[in-house]
Amino acid sequence: MFHFRPTVISMSTSTDPVPSQRGNAEAPRRRMVSRPLCLMFAASFALLTSFYVMLAATPLAAAAAGAGTAGAGLVTGALLLGTVAAELATPALMRRFRYRTLIAAGALLMGLPAVTLLFGGPLAVVLAVSVVRGFGFGLGTVMDVLIAELLPRERRGEGFGLYGVVDSVPGVVALPAGVWLAAHYGFGVVVLVAAASALAPLAAFRLLPGTADPRGRAADDPAGQPIGLLAGLRHPSQLRLALLFTVTTVAAGVVVSFLPLAAGAAGNVAAIGLLAQALAATVGRWWAGRLGDRHGHAGLLIPGLVLTGIGMIAMIGLVAPAVIAGMCLFGIGFGITQNATQVLMIERMPASGIGAASALWNLAYDAGYGAGPVVFGLVVTHTGYSAAFVVTGVLILAALPACTRHARSRPTNVG
Repeated sequence: MFHFRPTVISMSTSTDPVPSQRGNAEAPRRRMVSRPLCLMFAASFALLTSFYVMLAATPLAAAAAGAGTAGAGLVTGALLLGTVAAELATPALMRRFRYRTLIAAGALLMGLPAVTLLFGGPLAVVLAVSVVRGFGFGLGTVMDVLIAELLPRERRGEGFGLYGVVDSVPGVVALPAGVWLAAHYGFGVVVLVAAASALAPLAAFRLLPGTADPRGRAADDPAGQPIGLLAGLRHPSQLRLALLFTVTTVAAGVVVSFLPLAAGAAGNVAAIGLLAQALAATVGRWWAGRLGDRHGHAGLLIPGLVLTGIGMIAMIGLVAPAVIAGMCLFGIGFGITQNATQVLMIERMPASGIGAASALWNLAYDAGYGAGPVVFGLVVTHTGYSAAFVVTGVLILAALPACTRHARSRPTNVG
């Protein structure tokens, strides 16, 4: 999730490595957890619960209502379309509105439209609701930026690792829970849970930070000229880091979409493999944050890519033990790469470009996650599942040479 606040993080022209590059041996470690940070974690947890509880249940309900498999696919596509649109718009919106205003708008757009599904309606209504909910969820990504600014600079990686742990729970619990609730109690119950969860952050609206600046300046403070999304793409290293992350998100989308369908990996093996991948990614992200703060995040890019690539290649033959082991390796590598690229993209932008960096990171996530299954689906018809997984792993490893540039470059902003 994502955005910016130019008054909290200052520019530095020093060529000395920052604390995270020196290992922080001599730097005092400031307190990481604060009340505003806990509120952001809770708000993110609520919005993600609303997102995941309907993610699989809504396409199932649309198909059962007569939309068919094509209509079910359109529902997920509409949700992603709204999310990407919000991610493109949020950097500009952050120049005009305060943090809590955008968070509240996201909560309303996710919660209120969902209630209309209680009354049924044609596929067009479901698609419209999905687009609006996706846009609301995309607005919620402003919390990535606020969290980045609330964290002490020397503990930002660890903080994002903890953030990843909190955010992983809805994906593991709410996603299957939505399908289970729909099957046992009806889709209406899922809608109510999603609406209540989305609107929950509004109860603490006045307690949510309007800005990360302790002096209380608004988000449109002219202290720095915000960097837009296109300008961020032209900033050194941003596009390369985004593409490196996209390589792994492509594989993540492939695993979630096709592992249950792969011959020899059906049933419990696929379910266990996906669970192992989700848990391993959470551990990898948290561990990468702690280690990166002490020794530098750039050095984690190569191990992250190697593990993700080997994890995919290990599934050759789709033998049960190899699938589970491969998913464990892939999950750890994906978690490492996820955390390292996010922190590096924020560190290597000026303070006024944090929002652009976060937007690019989120777009890389969504683009890879969505495009991966599409391309893989075309390849697998000619190669079979086993060979296609291996090809995906080889493509990940092919990105390794690009990692060496980032180990030599240094952050632009310090906190």
